[in-house]
Amino acid sequence: MDTALIVAGSSAGFLGCLFSPLIILILLIGVIVICAIGYIFWPLVLICAIFGCGGGDGSASVDNDKVAEAFNGDGKGELAEGSVPSEFSEYIEDAGKECDQIGAVLIAAQIQQESAFNVKLVGPDGSAGISQLPQDKFDEFGEDDDDNDETSALDAGDSIMAQGRYMCSLAEDIDALIANNEVKGDRLDLTLSAYHLGLEKIKQAKGVPDHSGAQSYVFGVRTSFALYSGAIELPEGSSYPSISPLPESGL
Repeated sequence: MDTALIVAGSSAGFLGCLFSPLIILILLIGVIVICAIGYIFWPLVLICAIFGCGGGDGSASVDNDKVAEAFNGDGKGELAEGSVPSEFSEYIEDAGKECDQIGAVLIAAQIQQESAFNVKLVGPDGSAGISQLPQDKFDEFGEDDDDNDETSALDAGDSIMAQGRYMCSLAEDIDALIANNEVKGDRLDLTLSAYHLGLEKIKQAKGVPDHSGAQSYVFGVRTSFALYSGAIELPEGSSYPSISPLPESGL
């Protein structure tokens, strides 16, 4: 039990946040998934009944099979209605259609992991914006997608669409590496790791590195699939974490 919670907690990507009931809910989705690979199961429904899951009445609807299926899926399903702020939804949907390897659920889950939907976040390595692309990658893939006559990583539309293009480029590179037996592993996990660390580190490790936070990053993104795909229905009165982003000063 303790081991499962440690793994889930370290992987959810909410650095520096207070452990609100909704964040506890997100962490516990990871516990459900962990149980599928051998850890003790902690009933999420019971925890929701105790904590009220994000300010609701503790009536979150959880289907364990659907949560596990979402975690192990490809993030290509439809985005759950109301799961992201309305001003971002069109960009997230469009970015998810940039290529066949990705989808809107993946884009939203990745944004949650990268910035918690903080549009003005600037990371310690200089990565900027809601999707946290490194500056050189934004220069390569960024365009004026919001038609404001400026291409900026701090414009949510520009950043999200650049994220989609970069993920598609990485997915193509990963497919080639797999075909040439240069890397091994799940295609999506490898692509996410490449986004997080850079493609060269994936090549060097010949797969998802077992260090540098790559596995935690992949786990964190996949954990959010259940929320953004609608595999878990939040109780009345609660909201998705993306609807209440962190302050612009950072995580």
